Amino acid sequence: MADADSLARDFEVHRPHLRGVAYRVLGSASEADDAVQETWLRLSRSDVSDVANLRAWLTTVVGRVALNMIESRGARREDLGAEAEAPVTGGPHAGGRAPGPEDEALLDAEVSAALQVVLDTLEPRERLAFVLHDLFAVPFDEIAPVVDGTSAAARQLASRARRRLRAAPEPVAASVTARAAAQREVVDAFFAAAREAQFATLLELLDPDVVMRGDEVAARMGADNSVTGADAVAKWISGRARGASPATVGGEPGAAWVVRGTIRVAFSFAITADGRITAINLIADPAAIAEVGVRYS
Repeated sequence: MADADSLARDFEVHRPHLRGVAYRVLGSASEADDAVQETWLRLSRSDVSDVANLRAWLTTVVGRVALNMIESRGARREDLGAEAEAPVTGGPHAGGRAPGPEDEALLDAEVSAALQVVLDTLEPRERLAFVLHDLFAVPFDEIAPVVDGTSAAARQLASRARRRLRAAPEPVAASVTARAAAQREVVDAFFAAAREAQFATLLELLDPDVVMRGDEVAARMGADNSVTGADAVAKWISGRARGASPATVGGEPGAAWVVRGTIRVAFSFAITADGRITAINLIADPAAIAEVGVRYS
């Protein structure tokens, strides 16, 4: 088990990211700080020596903490009455805390005060799934245990949230639409580079810690169950996926390999706001393909 000092140093590296996640979920600067503190307490009580990706582990923990806080918020506000804190719309450093670099990122258009207002109208699990996946590129299989569901269920939660956000007034709807268009560009560029074996381009598109996973049916078709790291994923995909066509997978930009009108493999992605692919899922189980929903042209 890591010593307390090194664990604290590691946690401080991830604190801005965790506060960003908590603020987007909770809409309150003070509650976000409380969620981050609770996450630290849980880390300090846990043995994470076998945790390969501490950032991912902490992200799911702070997500669970924030979800618990949202679900208990109603009862607490009934007790506190008018003194309960309203959602913050004036920026993440409201309440006297000096703004830091992480706050500048939170003031980006896609995580604006307007978006926060609309997020406040979503059901807690919808909100959490959307924030973790669409704003912070957490893969659905990592979100699933946080929302007490399957990967497909987490995807559906985020999809419902996305539809409601698209129906919202500008600038929220425009922000969601623009993000989908940007993700489509990344996916299309990825497959173009894969078909032409453009290794350097693939490395530019892939996050250094990207994970590519194939389900059991995909594995029987020749895919690996799991490939980790940009170098390994780029080598695996380079020269492959020549038959992949643009598609939407669970309402998101993806691709599909279609043979005689039948979808054999669906490709879904988790993509960061700056256009890096953090996860790729190869879905070949017919039941899973039907459940997630795939549309191709």
